[in-house]
Amino acid sequence: MSSFDDRAATWDDDPGKLQRASEVASAIRDALVLDGSQRLLEYGAGTGLVTQALRHLVGPVTLVDTSAGMRTVMLAKIAAGAISDARVWDLDLASAPVPDERFDLVVTVLTLHHVHDIGVVLSKFAELLDEGGRLCVADLVKEDGSFHGHGVDVHHGFDRSELATALTAAGFIDVEFRECHDIVRDRATYPMFLATCRVAGLR
Repeated sequence: MSSFDDRAATWDDDPGKLQRASEVASAIRDALVLDGSQRLLEYGAGTGLVTQALRHLVGPVTLVDTSAGMRTVMLAKIAAGAISDARVWDLDLASAPVPDERFDLVVTVLTLHHVHDIGVVLSKFAELLDEGGRLCVADLVKEDGSFHGHGVDVHHGFDRSELATALTAAGFIDVEFRECHDIVRDRATYPMFLATCRVAGLR
């Protein structure tokens, strides 16, 4: 059982996580024009908090997470009507092929820093999007490794220019960054950015 499985049942009890989801969703609303029709896929959705905050502004929703515990919480929310017109997938794009479906918007929050080869996953995001589709990546600004603790095998946040280069290489254009939230942990502050971009050209 992963640490995310262990924490899933009480994930939403943390006011800080609720505030983070709200502020990230607000930044996405400010950055994009959402008209209620966009087919949304949230990758690494956790308990679906960001999608919950965006639900009234988008169309059909697909929530993706590799944690069985997180998927259980999302399915319970869907059954209770907290997230309507939604489905849940167990999908790891680092190793699995791209499903034969297309979306208008892909959102991923604090997930990319757990992905070893981000180029592979970003390219698969591009494949999942219809022409002109948008990607929103919310993650940590490059930090000193103290967020997860030294020795943990993750990216210690991202340098904006390096991530912009990776997004461009994956087939995205119009890459823009803005600050979206600050995580405070053990008296340290870890800024988060929101990167938005769109997929270019016909494939």
